[in-house]
Amino acid sequence: MSNKDYDRLKLDNQVCFPLYACSKELVRQYGPYLKALDLTYTQYIVMMVLWEDEQISSKELAGRLHLDYGTLTPVLKKLEGLGYLTRERSDEDERILSIGLTDKGRKIKDKAVKIPSCIADNVGLTREEFETLYRLTYKALYNMETSAKGGK
Repeated sequence: MSNKDYDRLKLDNQVCFPLYACSKELVRQYGPYLKALDLTYTQYIVMMVLWEDEQISSKELAGRLHLDYGTLTPVLKKLEGLGYLTRERSDEDERILSIGLTDKGRKIKDKAVKIPSCIADNVGLTREEFETLYRLTYKALYNMETSAKGGK
């Protein structure tokens, strides 16, 4: 192996590292805003889906958030304990768990509405740069998930 081959192992040559560090920093930036709502980042993304859909199965929710049930279940229990959502088994099929937004959960949406623009200001990208980052990030995610499922 040549030194050039080993250059691939340098941290500064990895796309994964700035994505990892940026993701960590982005979640940290949400901290003060979410603390005011008494939410963690994972609870916040669950609430965003519910503000959009109001009712969803736990399977659909896990898929949309790219979370496994082991991660999602305690988050849902906590949010249910806070009174923001309900969890109910389907009468037709006990395996289906339906997640529904409560009035209390709807009310915190008004407090959360300013968060995305505050975070966008912190990121400091132009609208075009932000849209490019969004598009490329989702493209990479799709490609990796497709590859992991044997689709490529």
